[in-house]
Amino acid sequence: MEKIRIGIYGFGNLGKGVLEAIKQNPDMELVAIFTRRNPEDVASQLKEKVTVVSTNSVQEYKGKIDVMIACGGSATDLPEQTPMLAKMFNVVDSFDTHAKIPEHYAKVNEEAQRGETIGVISCGWDPGMFSLNRLYANSILPKGNTYTFWGKGVSQGHSDAIRRIEGVKDARQYTIPIEEAVNRVRNGENPNLTTREKHLRECFVVLEEGADEVKIEAEIKNMPNYFADYDTTVHFISEEHLLREHSGLPHGGSVLHSGVTGVGNKEVIEYKLNLASNPEFTGAILVAVARAAYRMNKNGESGARTMFSIAPQLMSPLSEEELIKRLL
Repeated sequence: MEKIRIGIYGFGNLGKGVLEAIKQNPDMELVAIFTRRNPEDVASQLKEKVTVVSTNSVQEYKGKIDVMIACGGSATDLPEQTPMLAKMFNVVDSFDTHAKIPEHYAKVNEEAQRGETIGVISCGWDPGMFSLNRLYANSILPKGNTYTFWGKGVSQGHSDAIRRIEGVKDARQYTIPIEEAVNRVRNGENPNLTTREKHLRECFVVLEEGADEVKIEAEIKNMPNYFADYDTTVHFISEEHLLREHSGLPHGGSVLHSGVTGVGNKEVIEYKLNLASNPEFTGAILVAVARAAYRMNKNGESGARTMFSIAPQLMSPLSEEELIKRLL
């Protein structure tokens, strides 16, 4: 079996999820993990023998890796890393700052065309799988409305925003869909929902010794772009409680589209995810898309892509004949 040679660029929670996904795909082989930390420290934490090298050595692997999976953060890492990697490798990322996707796409497209590579951006569950389902739903039921609900799950970005407050030692923030709103959509009511009517935010916070609970709670609840537009509950707990009850990274959500056909028959489409591990599921998506990127480039394609432009069968290890027989 021909093996697709994979590199993992960045080895936080998402990089670890990609590593686990590669193990489940016999047509993949991991060539190297690239890290900004001490490579020996990272290698010593792994159960299996894996090549771990500095990100400064990435150019030495040009021609030795078929697809690089970029696992940095969307705020500052991926806007720089993905275009840089696209000069040398086919690359896949999970860039998820929705408002900046067009700008990111343009930068990756320029470098991927120059490098004659494929760069698939924003591959996760949102953007990514949820985006595909919004596309399918709007194409099938053009007269209708689309609703996206996130959670219940840990928002890593919002948790980090709380941790940046002076006096906060650690925190987890859960995004929770409001069930009444979800049910109104499922019933075909096509409601106009405000931000506050769609989601709740629940925060579990560990304070530094002597920190002011009242002041910090007010600062969380009034934080613009994060909590000010939501009904937010703040719980102050011990560090032991946080580690015991809130150490995982579950998430999920649903995309619903409510529309009509014919003379007014109500039709509702729903796609739902319930994830025990957000980074492991996102990593599994990135690995499947890496297969598609490799195949598209082998067929002579180059430039940036999104999941919108990938034929579904390119992500599967199965042949077209097997897909038709087993899944169609």
